[in-house]
Amino acid sequence: MERLKYKLLSVVLLIACSATSAMAQEAVIRKNLGDRITQLPKIDEISKTPVPGIFEIRVNGTDIYYTDAQANYLIQGNLIDTKQRRNLTQERVDKLNAIHFDALPTKDAVTIVRGNGQRRLALFEDPNCGYCKKFEKDLLKVSNVTIHLFLYPILGASSIDNAKNIWCAKDKVKTWQNWMVRDIAPPDATCDREALVRNVELGRKYKISGTPTIVFADGSRVPGAIGSDQIELRLAQQTTKSP
Repeated sequence: MERLKYKLLSVVLLIACSATSAMAQEAVIRKNLGDRITQLPKIDEISKTPVPGIFEIRVNGTDIYYTDAQANYLIQGNLIDTKQRRNLTQERVDKLNAIHFDALPTKDAVTIVRGNGQRRLALFEDPNCGYCKKFEKDLLKVSNVTIHLFLYPILGASSIDNAKNIWCAKDKVKTWQNWMVRDIAPPDATCDREALVRNVELGRKYKISGTPTIVFADGSRVPGAIGSDQIELRLAQQTTKSP
């Protein structure tokens, strides 16, 4: 029994020493980078990488840099696992940028259900975005999906007017598709437009800078338009991952 207690105490002390060492290491990196690169934004997090002696520095929420134990060097670029052929930096950024799908305020979205609606997508689109119009025409090929469309008018005053008229229409879905697919302008309409303000705030929170932006049920996102075949592939992957 005494021997077991001694072993347990040794393990606890080892863990405590390791934690203290990690904190000291982080303090060195923070101090040296803060002293040497004053324009570097506040460091959000410092963590080890699979490469011995190299640490990940995270700033601005999702910006990734790398440094050595003494912060003598700052590296900007992708960390590639050559054995597994994986871009570890991109995987990390994708994880940091992931959006909790079920937390999206769908009450502020135009919900479009096609077929059985079992698969799920969220879209951030500006009604005056030319790429969005091409994307919407191709998206008609995708069925058995529920789409939560967040009107995201960021391209100017005309975008805001069109978004307002679509959001305030009696049939939002039909008005949206008439405009995006058939070039039928949405008629003037008035209602409470605070949902559009919240959508812009939501997009800024998630650093959505362009449209369309596609969000899948696992939280992954795609900035920009992709083809319906690629969407089908991503949706199939989502279904495979589901329990």
